[in-house]
Amino acid sequence: MPTIEHEISINAPIQICFDIARTVEVHEGKTMLTKQIAIGGVTAGLMEYGDSVTWQSTHLGIKQTLTSRIIEMVRPYHFTDAMVQGAFQSFTHKHEFFQSDTGTIMKDTFSYQSPFGIVGKAADRLFLEKYMIRFIASHAEKVKRAAEAEIAAHQNRLS
Repeated sequence: MPTIEHEISINAPIQICFDIARTVEVHEGKTMLTKQIAIGGVTAGLMEYGDSVTWQSTHLGIKQTLTSRIIEMVRPYHFTDAMVQGAFQSFTHKHEFFQSDTGTIMKDTFSYQSPFGIVGKAADRLFLEKYMIRFIASHAEKVKRAAEAEIAAHQNRLS
């Protein structure tokens, strides 16, 4: 079961980063690799503990749907979502937030199991793990941009 870890430094308070990472609209859009949109469950706003969302997206040229549920949450330090239904055999995605001198460190830990046994393991080694690393990093950059833009907008309103 491959596990991907990614960390990013965000110049914003931990609560803002935590909330933005749970916002459906931040996960959507054509700027992501997947053209992802929420089509079921929570389709707008903040996802909370126990919430599920069904995403329609395109991965590796294949249009598909995936449903995940928030299975763990401790505000504002971490939340975990897990696949309920979709193309993977299974996955869990833990989002952790740590205060730092410059704001927040956001750490993603994504563990997944590909379907199709040995063929799935070969796909992991050949291309899927690299694709998922880019996907996780791209999403983290989107959270960073949104959090830092929110701080800049707040500072502009105060000026």
